[in-house]
Amino acid sequence: MDLFETFDTGSVTIAGKRTDIGRLAWNPHKEFPGVFLKNLVTADQTDRRFTCHLVRIEPGHAIGMHTHPASVELHEVVRGSGLCLTEQGEIPYVPGVMALLACSAPHEIRAGENGLCLFAKFVTAQA
Repeated sequence: MDLFETFDTGSVTIAGKRTDIGRLAWNPHKEFPGVFLKNLVTADQTDRRFTCHLVRIEPGHAIGMHTHPASVELHEVVRGSGLCLTEQGEIPYVPGVMALLACSAPHEIRAGENGLCLFAKFVTAQA
């Protein structure tokens, strides 16, 4: 079992309440086909300050160009390969790579031929 599978079947504890991650649903992305999210920590659980998701992008699919105006985003690549395209250039995504994306930084994530799995964490920027 690789790290992504381990977390996909692990648990998360928030304010003393434990949730089995394996019981959480994989949700299709609302805008991008072939992209699925498992919401581990939601905005409602953290006063809208932090969220954390397992992200699975099927081979040849992508999360198209977009921004997150109110949050900083951290990607931790766990399985597969792909590219993150930013205004500064391309970041090869392979296991062990992390990328920190600033508020409002345009970016696109493309999965390679074996798909791409990562953790995406969002921290709300403070004014």
